Parts: sequence; C-alpha cells; structure tokens
Amino acid sequence: MRLQHILAIAVASAPVPAAGEAWRDGFVSRIEALALIQTLNASLLASRSATATLEKWCADHKMSAEPKIVARRVSGVEKEPSAETRGRLEVGETEPVKYRRVQLACGDHVLSEADNWYVPGRLSPEMNRALESTQTPFGKAIAPLQPFRRTVEMKMRWSPLPERWEISTDATALPGKTAGALSVPHELFEHTAVVYARDQRPLSEVHETYTGEILDFPAPSAGAPSE
Repeated sequence: MRLQHILAIAVASAPVPAAGEAWRDGFVSRIEALALIQTLNASLLASRSATATLEKWCADHKMSAEPKIVARRVSGVEKEPSAETRGRLEVGETEPVKYRRVQLACGDHVLSEADNWYVPGRLSPEMNRALESTQTPFGKAIAPLQPFRRTVEMKMRWSPLPERWEISTDATALPGKTAGALSVPHELFEHTAVVYARDQRPLSEVHETYTGEILDFPAPSAGAPSE
C-alpha cells in the first residue's frame, strides 16, 4: 500500500475530538506534532535570537495572555566551561566565564531549559547586572550588541513517528487511531550554539533543550470539522 493511500485512510478515519480536547494519539496528530516540532526547530536554526523566536511561537499559538519570554533562574547549579567551549569563546584558561542556568518560560509553559556560558568582560555593566539579578533572557539583555548565533550542534531527542515512516509500505507499522492521549516526552530536541556580537566577537555558548511544552496548545485537528 502506497504511503499516500495510508495517509488518506488515516485522515479519513481520524476521530474528531470533543471540544477542548487536544492531542489525542493517532497518525494524523503525530504528523501534526512532527510538522510543528520541525517548524520550530527550523525557525530557531535560522533565527538570530531564540528568545524572539519563542515569543513569536507563544503568541502565534496563543499560549499566554502575555506572550513574553522570561528567564527563570535555576539556582544551585554550576558547570565549568569545557576546553571546547573556551576555544569557541576564544578565551584563555584564566579569563572569567560565567554560567547561567535558566528555564525560558512563556506564561506557565517552560519552552526550553538552557545552560549559558558567557564572557562578562565583553558585556556592559548594565548587561551583567541584568543577567545576574533579573529574569531578562540573555538575548534581550545583550540586544544593544546586535547579537546573532551560529549553531554548533543539533540533536533530535524524540520523533512522533518511527524512523523512515515516510517510505513505509506497511500500514500496520504506523500508529492508528486510538482513544488515548498522545504521550509527549519532556525533551524534544537540543541546540548548542555560539552567540556573537555584531563585530564577530563570541559572547556566549548556549546549550538549549526544547521541551514537550512547546506543544501546550490544542492540536490543529482538534478544531477541524467532521466530514
């Protein structure tokens, strides 16, 4: 059976959720989840600012009355920069590098968890104070430097569909309709990136884990009319 036929059958037989119900398990909802995850991943990879991208995501999907990203500090965690991180930051062994662990949240939704190693000597006193004493995201704190980012590594941690699903000819290998909820894990994908100032000086290295809470809104098919 061709994949197009499998997809047509899955769409035609997908249950119509009750009002307010979201992300029931099944082939259609898994395709929707996969498309959304890959859309956000691609947007982040192409963006100068993860904060701006997440704020737009939150606003577009109406996840909070005030779609504003805040950086919730996680205390009691310290991680020294690796030799590779110092190399990418172009700092010597003795130059200070500070560490900041945060949860980037929009309303009640923690969209990502980030480790950030930054070079305080390349930031203004005002920027350093904001990073040490407020919930300002890193990208907003250093905005006057016109930062941009380059991705070092990207890892997918979960996919709603099995590997090579798109070329499968076996309909039984793909998820069918079910009355249960779609189980989304905490970690979906990771980015490691270096943030640079406009003058090409590296300012920080970030390791970001994007969470299942990026899907904390009704599935697109939840509001679709029945045939």
